[in-house]
Amino acid sequence: MKQKFNIIRSRCVPLPLENVDTDQIIPARFLKATTREEKFFGDNLFRDWRYNSDGSLNKDFVLNDSTYSGEILVAGKNFGSGSSREHAAWAIAGYGFKVVISSFFADIHKNNELNNFVLPVVVSEEFLLHLFESIEQNPTMEVEVDLPNQKVTNLATGESENFEINGYKKYCLMNALDDIDFLLENKEKTGAYERKKQF
Repeated sequence: MKQKFNIIRSRCVPLPLENVDTDQIIPARFLKATTREEKFFGDNLFRDWRYNSDGSLNKDFVLNDSTYSGEILVAGKNFGSGSSREHAAWAIAGYGFKVVISSFFADIHKNNELNNFVLPVVVSEEFLLHLFESIEQNPTMEVEVDLPNQKVTNLATGESENFEINGYKKYCLMNALDDIDFLLENKEKTGAYERKKQF
């Protein structure tokens, strides 16, 4: 979903598991879908963890626990490993997450999130641990993600860290532009450059 990013302040959904791969985020059987409808993929985010084999809700899984809510997913180290399927990012965005915080992302998945207007925020393992502890102590606590200043703050403790993001992707997120939108926005500049090269 195209949306301008600035400062996001939200409660968090904790997923303190390491090495969550793209098949766990969206199982392979959903890759055959002929739709890009956000709700379809969002409804099937973590499908095999959210539902029991008989199709009933797994009440022990965090997304089914009303204690937790928000636009920020806090995940364990090495989030999005495995295959390069973009469907995993579609599912995260379709569910309604705007930010995923982890201490490490698989590179391809990280870029897929950015391309789908989900901001992956890389923090230190210590910051991540304290964040999980804060959520456990108070599930209503909030985190502030300040994209312009590239800063994430645990509002329960006041602890902050800066995070890295590619300058081009930062610009696109802040202006709700995908790659094609960016090219169209700069059509005159690229045209002038091409004309200049001809002489």
